[in-house]
Amino acid sequence: MSIQGLEIFRDEIRLMTLKELHHLGFGHYGGSLSIIEALAVLYGEVMKVDPKNPNWEDRDYFILSKGHGGPAYYAALSLKGFFPKEILYTLNQNGTSLPSHPDRNLTPGVDMTTGSLGQGISAAVGVALSHKLSERKNFTYCVVGDGELNEGQCWEAFQFAAHHKLHRLFVLVDDNKKQLDGLTKDIIDPLDLVAKMSAFGFYTLKVNGASVAEIYEAFEKGKAQSNQPVAIILDTVKGQGVPYLEEKADNHHIRPTQEDEEAIVATISQLEKKLGRAVM
Repeated sequence: MSIQGLEIFRDEIRLMTLKELHHLGFGHYGGSLSIIEALAVLYGEVMKVDPKNPNWEDRDYFILSKGHGGPAYYAALSLKGFFPKEILYTLNQNGTSLPSHPDRNLTPGVDMTTGSLGQGISAAVGVALSHKLSERKNFTYCVVGDGELNEGQCWEAFQFAAHHKLHRLFVLVDDNKKQLDGLTKDIIDPLDLVAKMSAFGFYTLKVNGASVAEIYEAFEKGKAQSNQPVAIILDTVKGQGVPYLEEKADNHHIRPTQEDEEAIVATISQLEKKLGRAVM
């Protein structure tokens, strides 16, 4: 897929993420929107997957350690063809196959149940190690949140991955500068994530997390080396791609006010006009 194609896919994911959350009436807007460009590149070009055979043994694995980004993940999976887009409107409702946080037993395309922060990256490291021991060529991709890195378990997993030279493991850090209770620098300052991940033994790159071109290039560079796990620090903002939500202070989980609703609906309309279609 071309860069232009990835940008269209990005807009489609953003549109469907907004529509499913708007239909639900509340949810994790901020941290869902900030990973959309990364998801567009992964599912639009980088990952080897088969929507008709979600359990294909030769597939690449994706684990969303920051499980609250599920709405964006579900939008990407539906647009890729893992399940009908109509199902997005059942998000977090009774009997749904799309719970608030991903569940591998419920949703086609989900490789690991996540939500308890810190655990997803540990599972991803285990998956990557199993593939190495089995001499398989599968890549493992894992998205962690910057706030999630408060969990010591993450750093134990990183150290283990580097020691075992899991070069087919890619860790994407969603550095959106916020977590549930405020700014990351005010809660536990993450300091220089590039320096830290490099010190932990990762081949580390920092990119503009709003640029599908830069993200794609980072994957290409990461795959060109064969001795270290790869960390891509995504310089993002919570609510990315929706200026009104980017500027909203408490945008981790939103129960929209009337003003919020108007801004969300306006953005949905803008994206539909830009794409030239409603998508659904």
